[in-house]
Amino acid sequence: MRMIFWAGFAAFAIDQISKYVVIHMMELARIRSIDVLPPLINFRYGENRGINFGLFGDGSDTSRWVLIALAVVICVAVVLWARKNALTRIAQISAGLLIGGALANVLDRLIYGYVLDFLNMSCCGINNPFVFNIADIFIFAGALGLIFFTDDSDSGSAKKPRKPRTKKVG
Repeated sequence: MRMIFWAGFAAFAIDQISKYVVIHMMELARIRSIDVLPPLINFRYGENRGINFGLFGDGSDTSRWVLIALAVVICVAVVLWARKNALTRIAQISAGLLIGGALANVLDRLIYGYVLDFLNMSCCGINNPFVFNIADIFIFAGALGLIFFTDDSDSGSAKKPRKPRTKKVG
């Protein structure tokens, strides 16, 4: 569980620091657009009131709180699932990245009412209108990591929970 905590903490911190630097210190909220390595990497200010690509983003306070609750429930479910299953180190890191990224976006919704986005990537003559943030990358990478690095050799049967570690005294 320590690995999940530290990976989650790192993902959360990296996302929040990146948003603070780019949006507030570099004043992206005011400037609205900074070409970093055009067209591959650009900073474009975005306020996401929904989920990926702005889906379910009607901007209502109800949808905001539903998305916050959903993210928290998913994080709790991942932690409970991880506690019941013996995960490899990379699967633990993946779980932490997913949780840290999700909670970073939850904090945005609590503070601003929406998720701050600033990354835009285009390539090969395709102009991508969508923006995302570092937390989104962590969520995506964490979910993929859990899919690819979780041992499912016992699929169809419940895995045995790990035995608690006991320290010998004396």
